[in-house]
Order: sequence, then structure tokens, then C-alpha cells
Amino acid sequence: MDPHTGTHAQKEFDQAQRELDRDNVLAALACLERALTIWDDPLWHSRLGFCIAKERGHLTRAFELCRSAIAHDPKNPIHHLYLGKVHLIAGNQYEAIQTLRQGMTLGCLPEIEKTLASIGTRKPPVFPALSRDNLLNKYLGIIMARLGLR
Repeated sequence: MDPHTGTHAQKEFDQAQRELDRDNVLAALACLERALTIWDDPLWHSRLGFCIAKERGHLTRAFELCRSAIAHDPKNPIHHLYLGKVHLIAGNQYEAIQTLRQGMTLGCLPEIEKTLASIGTRKPPVFPALSRDNLLNKYLGIIMARLGLR
């Protein structure tokens, strides 16, 4: 690859990152796809996976891309951030939290902290002696929350 091509691909990737920072996922997807057709960098796959999941709903492909980025660079917390976001899109909140926490152990990223904070924490069960899935805990918790008592 010649230096001009690499520079062009990097500019497209940088633009994609700016668009992601502005929450303009569609524009980021377009930039990433252009960058990856020029230069296929596995470190960019997690971002592409997130964009594909968010804009197109292709969750299987998104998971593959994020996991390939993690396999290529396992110590980079940004890949865990985007895999966690894909889990959230898929409705897998528990897996998202686990993935984001794993990313936090690799390096403290403000965006991971922000994403974890947006998920929130669960309140303790109404009756701690019973399991969280117990119908009494579940429905009493819902009723108390609606009444503003929790």
C-alpha cells in the first residue's frame, strides 16, 4: 500500500471517529466503510460492528466484527466498549455490563464509565431472603417503584 492510500484511509477513519463522537452513527458508518475498502485495518472493526448493529440491525455480523477486533488487539478497551454497545442494542444487558467492566479493567475510558452509568444499577430486592426472580420480589418492586416508594 502506498503512503497516499494509507493517509486517505486514516482521514476517513478519523472523520468516522468524529462522527461517532457526535452520535452521528450513519455518517460514521459511511466513513468507516470507505476507509475499510481502502485499507482493511482490524483495529477499526469494532467501530464498524457497532455502526452496523445500530443502523442496519445486523447483529450477527456486528458481533463477529467486534470479536475479531478483540482477538486482534485484546488489551484495547475501546473494542470492549463497542462490543458492549452491540450487546445493549441486542438487548443483552447482562453481557453488556460484563463486557464493559472487562474493558474497564484494561483501561479507564470515560465513555465506558458513561455507558455503564447510563445503564444504571438495580435496586436491592424488596425481600433479600428471596431470589430476585421471585414473583413477590418482582411485582412488589414494580408497585413500590411506581408509587415512588423506592
